Amino acid sequence: MPLESVAVIGGGAWGTALAQAVAMAGRSVTLIMRNAEQAAAINAGRINQAALPGQVLLPGVTAAGAFSGADIVILAVPAQATRTLLSGLDPALLAGRPIVLSAKGLETGTLARQSEILADMAPEAVPYVLSGPSFAADVAAGRPTAVTLAGDDASDTSALAAALAGPTFRPYAADDRVGVEIAGALKNVYALACGAVEGAHLGASARAALIARGYAEMARMVTAMGGSAHTLTGLAGLGDLTLTCTSVQSRNYQFGMALGAGRRTEDILAGGSRLAEGVATAPVAAALAKSLAVEAPLIEAVDAVIAGQADIAEIVAGLMSRPLKRED
Repeated sequence: MPLESVAVIGGGAWGTALAQAVAMAGRSVTLIMRNAEQAAAINAGRINQAALPGQVLLPGVTAAGAFSGADIVILAVPAQATRTLLSGLDPALLAGRPIVLSAKGLETGTLARQSEILADMAPEAVPYVLSGPSFAADVAAGRPTAVTLAGDDASDTSALAAALAGPTFRPYAADDRVGVEIAGALKNVYALACGAVEGAHLGASARAALIARGYAEMARMVTAMGGSAHTLTGLAGLGDLTLTCTSVQSRNYQFGMALGAGRRTEDILAGGSRLAEGVATAPVAAALAKSLAVEAPLIEAVDAVIAGQADIAEIVAGLMSRPLKRED
């Protein structure tokens, strides 16, 4: 199957950055926007001003207001919007095609991973999961970025990774879709906690402890769902967790900082805060952990903070007072 034309569905910062990265790899890219007017503005000015102001797009990127097919399809919409997006696409256009899922989150209500949503809506599509330590601004500007691309067939995944790889954007092929998806979703939850620690001025030591215990908790969740703990030693696990839990560029970290400073979730959202996937994922992850009988005190704690049932100082004090046992 040819792997030359690429459609990136989702004209936000991440979708625009991925379109730019794929164009750097020499592919022909169509960036699918909400409507034809937005697409025309981008084609005329060569900048997606609303999503990535100031970043000039490469000639290989063309915007369009509708999807009509491509050799490779990249979905770059928020996790909670994936099912709605797919409901508006003809499954025949996705059948037999590699569909790269780049959202990091679990679906509210169903507890579904992104590839499970794809299987529901377009069962003949071929799922791949893209995850790892990456910020849109870095990817779009051509700064060195390494990520994980997970698929079920080793040879096909390697071929797709090679097709998407450019001089600065390097996808490494992997075979643990479940582990990569769960790691990508949960790291956003732990980033909220780490940001809240920063916002509450509880110190770098507390943040480091949360990252370490979050890593252990993530491993329990991944293995309970049939993924491999080994996945967490790589880019999609430790790499992404470290970046998201320590950088103010992370939307989830920023949202957590506001929570730690005493602001309520609804007030942060009402103030126009940028999308933080972990806010929707935390209660879903808590429900998933409960259904799997997995001990996940950090996920439960973040869920409580988001719901306004506790503040981060109380949470950290509670975690510090848990019975001492051997570290796992």
